[in-house]
Amino acid sequence: MNPAVFLSLPDLRCSLLLLVTWVFTPVTTEITSLDTENIDDILNNADVALVNFYADWCRFSQMLHPIFEEASNVIKEEYPNENQVVFARVDCDQHSDIAQRYRISKYPTLKLFRNGMMMKREYRGQRSVKALADYIRQQKSDPVQELHDLAEITTLDRSKRNIIGYFEQKDSENYRVFERVANILHDDCAFLSAFGAVSKPERYSGDNIIYKPPGSAPDMVYLGSMTNFDGTYNWIQDKCVPLVREITFENGEELTEEGLPFLILFHMKEDTESLEIFQNEVARQLISEKGTINFLHADCDKFRHPLLHIQKTPADCPVIAIDSFRHMYVFGDFRDVLIPGKLKQFVFDLHSGKLHREFHHGPDPTDTAPGQQVQDVASSPPESSFQKLAPSEYRYTLLRDRDEL
Repeated sequence: MNPAVFLSLPDLRCSLLLLVTWVFTPVTTEITSLDTENIDDILNNADVALVNFYADWCRFSQMLHPIFEEASNVIKEEYPNENQVVFARVDCDQHSDIAQRYRISKYPTLKLFRNGMMMKREYRGQRSVKALADYIRQQKSDPVQELHDLAEITTLDRSKRNIIGYFEQKDSENYRVFERVANILHDDCAFLSAFGAVSKPERYSGDNIIYKPPGSAPDMVYLGSMTNFDGTYNWIQDKCVPLVREITFENGEELTEEGLPFLILFHMKEDTESLEIFQNEVARQLISEKGTINFLHADCDKFRHPLLHIQKTPADCPVIAIDSFRHMYVFGDFRDVLIPGKLKQFVFDLHSGKLHREFHHGPDPTDTAPGQQVQDVASSPPESSFQKLAPSEYRYTLLRDRDEL
């Protein structure tokens, strides 16, 4: 039998202190560094991944590192499975190919991924441990509200875009695809679902998905394959993200980050008729330009400053203008939007540089009557107002300027 070992009182206190320190010291986690070899494997296998695109020389990146690491530690305690939530980072100086792949234009940029798919909206909230942790908790919450009685549909908020899925059972491929789409688009639409006996009255031809648009417009039914993710996603995205979006001070930075000029209708909030006309003409004349310009509408009262910038007031609304992030150009009389091709020509004149030339030098020679003398009229178009909603230089290191239009 081994003899007992007795520690002196100071040694005993030291041992207890070490034990308590070991028990109560939080486990720290390594931030996963992504490179060309591991990025696809790690992101594809992560339910949710928050990726910090940074550069070591950027002071804002340096300020974010300890906050990002501490938020990772907090979340790791709540979601210990390694694939539930991943906090990762990319050194954009070392891996410029990855930065180009994800169109990084400023440091640091925080982007969210779900099962390898990058979400359209990056994280733009407060840079604190609590804010980052709350953001991840929100992303991990169920994006689909379950209906327990179809009568609940009558109380839906009809100012929102609602997507409702009716399924025989929750454990099905149809619902898994629906849930995956909801995870991606839940910021744009409200997603609801019903199962089994509750959903049976709506499943007369099998599982189905319907879209309830804002207001009193009729419902639309998805007619494609519900197990086809791409088809389901594209259909729901088309319903959740309108062709003409509203710009607000909350989403202005996000919209400017898309890098496309703005074609904006300024209208009074209660003037839904002008908005409907604008939406119809954009869809009729400019659907092919969707990838070259953003179609937006703005509240005249909220955006008085841009109106004053182009020498207009809310009393002049509705007003249509283009903001190229360099200058602002005003469309003629709003009623001219109904002239076939007029709005389309306005956008084409932006892309060709004609709007810019005419502001500086007067009408193009091709637009003057034969024999009419062309005068070089020097003028300057108003500078961009919406450029001020772009990412702040007090929060980011911006990498490049936009080309002039």
